[in-house]
Amino acid sequence: MGRSGLICAFLIAACCCCRRAAGVPGEAEQPDPEQVEVEVGGTALLKCGPSHSPGNFSHADWFSVHKEKPTLIFRVRQGQGQSEPGEYQNRLSLQDKGTTLSLTGITPHDERIFLCQGKRPRSQEHRIQLRVYKAPEEPLIQVNALGISVNSEEPGEVATCVGRNGYPLPQVTWYKNSQSLEEEESRVLIQSSQIVESSGLYTLRSVLKAQLTKEDKDAQFYCELSYRLPSGNHMKESREVTVPVFYPAERVWLEVEPEGMLKEGDRVEIRCLADGNPPPHFSISKQNLSTREMEEERTDDNGVLVLEPAQKEHSGLYECQGLDLETTASLLSDQQELVVNYVSEVRVSPAAPESQEGSSLTLTCEAESNQDLEFQWLREKTGKVLAKGPVLQLRNLKREAGGGYRCVASVPSVPGLNRTQLINVAIFGSPWMALRERKMWVKENSVLNLSCEASGHPRPSIVWSVDGTASEQDQDPQSVLSVLNVRVTPELLETGAECVASNSLGRNTTVIILEQGKGLVLQSGARASPSRAHSCPTPAIRLTSFTPDSNRATSLSTSTVSPYARANSTSTEKKLTEPESKGVVIVAVTVCVLVLAVLGAVLSFFYKKGKLPCGRSGKQEITLPPSRKGEFVVEVKSDKLPEEMGLLQGSNGDKRAPGDQGEKYIDLRH
Repeated sequence: MGRSGLICAFLIAACCCCRRAAGVPGEAEQPDPEQVEVEVGGTALLKCGPSHSPGNFSHADWFSVHKEKPTLIFRVRQGQGQSEPGEYQNRLSLQDKGTTLSLTGITPHDERIFLCQGKRPRSQEHRIQLRVYKAPEEPLIQVNALGISVNSEEPGEVATCVGRNGYPLPQVTWYKNSQSLEEEESRVLIQSSQIVESSGLYTLRSVLKAQLTKEDKDAQFYCELSYRLPSGNHMKESREVTVPVFYPAERVWLEVEPEGMLKEGDRVEIRCLADGNPPPHFSISKQNLSTREMEEERTDDNGVLVLEPAQKEHSGLYECQGLDLETTASLLSDQQELVVNYVSEVRVSPAAPESQEGSSLTLTCEAESNQDLEFQWLREKTGKVLAKGPVLQLRNLKREAGGGYRCVASVPSVPGLNRTQLINVAIFGSPWMALRERKMWVKENSVLNLSCEASGHPRPSIVWSVDGTASEQDQDPQSVLSVLNVRVTPELLETGAECVASNSLGRNTTVIILEQGKGLVLQSGARASPSRAHSCPTPAIRLTSFTPDSNRATSLSTSTVSPYARANSTSTEKKLTEPESKGVVIVAVTVCVLVLAVLGAVLSFFYKKGKLPCGRSGKQEITLPPSRKGEFVVEVKSDKLPEEMGLLQGSNGDKRAPGDQGEKYIDLRH
C-alpha cells in the first residue's frame, strides 16, 4: 500500500471515531435488539438497557425507528421525562425511577424498533423490537349453496372462510372429515387473500375449490385459523358444513308405508326412491290383472301414490320408473307385490230367523278372506260370547231368547281386521205388555202423555180405548212403544184408559187408572206462654184436607208413564174400585193421627219434667224455601204396593220426588 492509501485509511478511521463521539444513533454496529411482545390495546414496558446493566439512565433520549429513520420521542433529564410532539406525545410515561418507558394503547402501527441512548457517565445505546399481536375473530364459513356436480371438469367452489381483525396475518388450513387438505393440481385449490384495515389489523379470506365425487355427499368441511399471541401459539376452528353434491341415479326402488301386514281401511303410501341427487322424475305403475300390462297410477307432486282407504282391489304388482331430466336416462325398479288383507261382508243364514217357543234354531255365519278366519257369536244386548265357530245352536227357545245376535269374523294374524253382522231372532208369540196396570194421580183438565209398550212376533199393533193423538216408536223389530197425548176430562177420570196390543197370535192389554190428587195437611199454630219468656210453645193441631196446587198438578199431568216391569198374564184386567182406594186413605189418616197423639204426649211429658231444652239457646232453625218458611213437613208413607197407593214411577221405574202427587204429607205450620 502506498503512502496515499495509508493517509486515506487514517482519515476514514478518524472520521468514524468522530461520528461515534458525536453520538449519532444507528450508525455503529449494534447487537440484536431486545424483543418485547404486547397484545393490541395493552401497555409496552421499554427498559433503557438490560436488567443487569449498572448504568445510570437519569439522562437519556428515546427514539422510534421507522423505515430505518430514528425520531426523537422522549427526553429524560435528571430523572424527569418529557414527551416530544408527535404520535406518542400522550402515550409515554416513566416508570422504575426513569429506567423504564411505558407506552400505552398499543396498536399494530407500534410494531417497530425503539432506541434508548444514555448520556452519563458515558454514551450507552439499547435497541428494543416491539412485537404486536391480536387474535382474529371466530372464523366465518359460507358454503356454496348451489352445490357441485360430479360431472364438472373443473374444481368447484366448496366454501369460503373469513377471519377478521387479526395481527399479524393468521394462517388458514382446510379440513375434510377432520383430514387436512393440501393443494393438488386440478383436484384441490386454495385461494387466499388479505385486506389491511385502517386500524392496521388484517382480514383473511380463503376459498376452497375441489373436484368432488358421490362419496363426498355427506363430507364435512371446515377451516382453521392459526395465530400467535405473547402466551404462545393458538388456533380457532369454524363450524362444519356440507356442500350439496349432484350425481346421477344408478338405481330406483319402491318403499311401502306402513310396514308389515296391511288391511282394508289403512292409509298406505307407495313411494319411489333413488340414489341420485337431485332425485329423478318418478312415476308408479300397477299391473292390470286382465291385460297383464303395467298402467301408470296417479301420484302427487313428490311421486307418492296414496291409497286411502286401502281396499283389496289395490293388491297387485307395482313398479317405479325414474327419469333423469338432465341426462334423459331412464331407470326401472324391481316389481313389488302389494297385499291388502281383507274380510268380505259377513252373511248369516237364515237371514230372518224365527221360531216357536220350545223349538231349536241354527244360525250359520259365512265370510271370505285371503287369510285364515275365526268366528264367534255374541249376544248383542250383553256382549257375552255365546259360541266360537261359524255355527250357533239355540235350543229350547223361550221368549227371552228373542233379540239381537252378532257374528264376528276376524283374522288373528292381522290385528284389527274383522267384520261383523247383526241378526235379529224372532220368537212367535202373542203380545207381551210392559205393564199390566198403572195408576196415576192427575189434575182435571190438564194435558198428559200416556205410554204403552208391547212386544211380540209378529210385531204387535197398539190401539187405545180413548181419543187422543197417538204416536209410535220402534224399540226393536219385535217391540213398539205407543204414546197417547190426551186431556184429562171427568169422563176420562171415570173410565180410565186401556191400551190394547194385538197380533195374529193373540192380544193383551194395559189398564191405566186416573185419579185426582188429594192429600192431608196437619197445621199447627204456635202460642207462646205469657208467663215464661223462653218457654216452649204449646202446639194447637187441626187436621184439614187439601188439593195439590197448580204447579204440583201440572208436573204430574205432563209426565209420561213408561214402566218396564213385565206383566203378561191375561188380557182382561181388573180396575181398583173407588171405595177400596178411599179406604186406604182413611187408614192412612187414622195412623197419622195416632202417631201425632203419641208424639204430643211424649213432648208434653218431657216439657213438664223440665227435661226438654227450650229457649233461645236451644233453638235451631231449619232452612226451607221462602214460600214455606216456618213449615215443618212430615212425610208419611205406606208399606202397601204402588198399585194400591197410587204412587207414580218414572220411565225407569224410580219413585218420584216428594213434591209429586200420589204421596201424603202432614204439614206443621207455625
